[in-house]
Amino acid sequence: MKQRSILREASIKGKALHTGEEVNLTLKPAPANHGVVFRRVDLYGKPELKPNVALVSELVRSTTISSGHTKIHTIEHVLSALNGMAVDNVIIEMDASEPPILDGSAKHYVNLIQEAEPVELDAEREVIELTEPVSVTSGSSSIIALPYDGFKVTCTSADDRGIHTQHVSLEIDPESYVAQIAPARTFTIYEDIEELLKLGKIQGGSLDSAIVIKGDKILSKEPLRFKDEFARHKILDVVGDITLLGKPLKAHIVAVRTGHALNAQLCQAIIKSLEKPKAEAKKKSGPQQVLPDETELDIRRILDTLPHRYPFVMLDRVIEIADEGKRLVAIKNVTINEPYFMGHFPGQPVMPGVLQVEAMAQAAGILMLRRISSENKIAFFMSCDKVKFRRAVVPGDQVVIEVELTKNRGNKIGVAEGTCKVNDKVVSSAELMFTIAEGGGDM
Repeated sequence: MKQRSILREASIKGKALHTGEEVNLTLKPAPANHGVVFRRVDLYGKPELKPNVALVSELVRSTTISSGHTKIHTIEHVLSALNGMAVDNVIIEMDASEPPILDGSAKHYVNLIQEAEPVELDAEREVIELTEPVSVTSGSSSIIALPYDGFKVTCTSADDRGIHTQHVSLEIDPESYVAQIAPARTFTIYEDIEELLKLGKIQGGSLDSAIVIKGDKILSKEPLRFKDEFARHKILDVVGDITLLGKPLKAHIVAVRTGHALNAQLCQAIIKSLEKPKAEAKKKSGPQQVLPDETELDIRRILDTLPHRYPFVMLDRVIEIADEGKRLVAIKNVTINEPYFMGHFPGQPVMPGVLQVEAMAQAAGILMLRRISSENKIAFFMSCDKVKFRRAVVPGDQVVIEVELTKNRGNKIGVAEGTCKVNDKVVSSAELMFTIAEGGGDM
């Protein structure tokens, strides 16, 4: 799908819900990859703010973003209309801190966008796709985003008394948004009005811009536009708040008694979930650098450094790196659970000598990688010489592996002498040669 903007400017004016100010708002075309940007033309320098969850500063009955001294309040309805109409790039100019509330829905903003005429741009639309469910909860409220090839919102709205419980589930596209979501108006509980006024909120509120619920009665200048208008308006808010991600989202969002705060928390959780695979990919991209100040390595750092995995990791811990990085001491705890004991030998388990050599090679490889301080490198085992096996290694033994670098040719080829000891007695020894290469392969 292509990115979209608008063909021409379009303006609207009205009173802001919370500040009560008269506001002029103008939508202006923007190029591909520009995104949605608010511009405060009433402030010096005409500062701009791009909706982003990192800029959220207040979530009491609306979504507010701020940067420095610049704030934009109650952005969810205009953003909902833009997201619902699949408009990706636009400048929203305002001469006050809050868009007009109009009739409390997104219908007039949809009309404004249609007047401005959405147009396709050359660039492809970039979307966020989930690989796993993401959810947040708070008391009896919850919201979850499920992987989904499209954008769908399922919402349950209810008050504390359960009188006005409603449920709606809709696929969101421009056509369904215009007909099924945009006309749904904001609402409040009558008992909450006094407290909101004390907080300095809803200074411009009236029955022209909101529905008031008083007990089992609905106070409104006109009848409900939908029998489940409250749940539909909750979906409207979700569609608006989800733009805080910065890109369109592919997901099935399931919300129960959600609000702006929970919607913002979902955005944060989604961003965190997207960062997780990147961190894991970076970790798995290749062996990591052994730091110069590291003189011991636990098994996690060994696995960070070596490409080997079960059942071929022959080191449990590095207990010492000394002599300016020329000498290393590691340990391998040999247990009856080692997979090779099943065939070497049944009834008389003995650790294969070749695996003792492999343990020395892995220890020497770590030492060499630390010495060159190079990330995403692997030590390839090339040859061994002067190999001697003196004693059998059996289950219950702790093998102490000692290696010392004796030659280093241009940080490409290394030679090391290694020994394996059990109870301070040498059980095997060898001279090892290996080369350093880019990540990939095996030691």
